[in-house]
Amino acid sequence: MRILTGLWLFALTVSCTQQRNRVELTFEKDLIPEGIAIDPHAKKVYLNSLRLDKIVRCDLDGSHAENFIASNQYDYLSGFGMTVKGDTLFALGNVLPKANNKSILLLLNTVSKELIASYTLENDHFIYLNDLAVDAKGTVYITDSESNDIYTVNETKGSLEVFFASDEIKHCNGITISPDGKLLYLASYTSGVRILDIASKKLLNRPNGHKGIDGLKCYRNSLFAIVNARRDPTKNGVFRFALNGQGTEIIKADKMLEFEKPSDIPTTFAIYGDSMYFVSDSQMDNFDQESNDIIAPERLENYRLVRQKL
Repeated sequence: MRILTGLWLFALTVSCTQQRNRVELTFEKDLIPEGIAIDPHAKKVYLNSLRLDKIVRCDLDGSHAENFIASNQYDYLSGFGMTVKGDTLFALGNVLPKANNKSILLLLNTVSKELIASYTLENDHFIYLNDLAVDAKGTVYITDSESNDIYTVNETKGSLEVFFASDEIKHCNGITISPDGKLLYLASYTSGVRILDIASKKLLNRPNGHKGIDGLKCYRNSLFAIVNARRDPTKNGVFRFALNGQGTEIIKADKMLEFEKPSDIPTTFAIYGDSMYFVSDSQMDNFDQESNDIIAPERLENYRLVRQKL
């Protein structure tokens, strides 16, 4: 059985490699992208920028590259998690240095590029709104990777407020929601992938070793994840976590893809059709977040959009 399993995994790796497509992007080399989203209707891919505080977009084949919003337009900050629902782009941003910290959520019309709504967080604590998930009704759930808080939008007050907080979900990064809108999947730095029942606000599974996750998405009764924060780079890559029939427990973990180079740092990803899309290397290791400077400009390369069939 071990030999057969090994051969199966080898065949899967070969198959995945053959199905991986790459598109070279023509945006600025110092963009340092973090968030990515796909508009399935217009077939556009959106990237935001850690360094330039803006959002860009292009067609899925890399053509028609343009600014979606300019640097600091609508008070946008260094870009983090994004997603598209209908004709609305939800985009998070943060001030990167701890001094004078502030976070923002923008809702932008993908057709007109106009601002629909803006929500900011600014207090005495260091806030780092990292990723978000939006259900079919437009309810937003946001991770704060510097605390144990999950935020949502209070539309009555026009502000962000804490939806759930627990020491069991410290430093969450990736977040996704089940297709029926009942469960949140949270990638905690300290306790692995935790599963939260939204109605009861109860955690359904125990702490686990599925750590170091950045982007996280639910697709066909599995969670797909980009793992990029393990100290051992051989443990990084794209992973699939199979769920039980109720979606309340991870029953199997498989590594789907290796990064092209151990130093590559893909971050979040988007799913469109039967494929995932991500930037192969954000070049974040060449970026000083405190000074907003590129460490070695001569090492910057064009970004490549990877399409991997799931």
